[in-house]
Amino acid sequence: MTHDGTRLAEHAPIAVILAGSCLLLFGRKLFWLFVGVSGFLAGIFLVRRFFGGQSELATLVVGIVAGLLGACFAIFLQKMAVAIAGFFAGGYLAVDIVDILGSTHPQFTWLVFLIGGILGAVLVLGLFDWALIILSSLLGASLITRAFHPAASIASLVLAGLCIAGIAVQAGLLHRDRRVSEAV
Repeated sequence: MTHDGTRLAEHAPIAVILAGSCLLLFGRKLFWLFVGVSGFLAGIFLVRRFFGGQSELATLVVGIVAGLLGACFAIFLQKMAVAIAGFFAGGYLAVDIVDILGSTHPQFTWLVFLIGGILGAVLVLGLFDWALIILSSLLGASLITRAFHPAASIASLVLAGLCIAGIAVQAGLLHRDRRVSEAV
């Protein structure tokens, strides 16, 4: 079974790498981008999983609309939008991680998505800045990993390495931002 992230990475690898890199390095600062990309991926995922047989164009349109709505919500309704994005990012990541580890059971995909989504939303609501850092780093790392198609034996190492790098960069930016705000 081809994963949605793999299919997307095959059709637009530069866009996927660019979006993944922005999320990996600046997901907390560009939370609207995190929410938009999460909405886009969730829209594509949901159409492909539950409304199979739709054209690629229809699937892409749903993804774009979901992403744009997410980004607009993020600008106007920040906390709620980020919680919803946390749900979608958590769900997508749970399915992606299970797929990367080779433990895909299609009959339980919706349950994995739901559990991951709930965990993602709870994480975002409880630890807003850190949740954005962790989820955007994971999502960015996942997109970049899929775009480069590493061998299965090293995919989890690439994913983990990128995620750790993204968390380190964003944590440094958070620390710097807090120092600057305390100095003012």
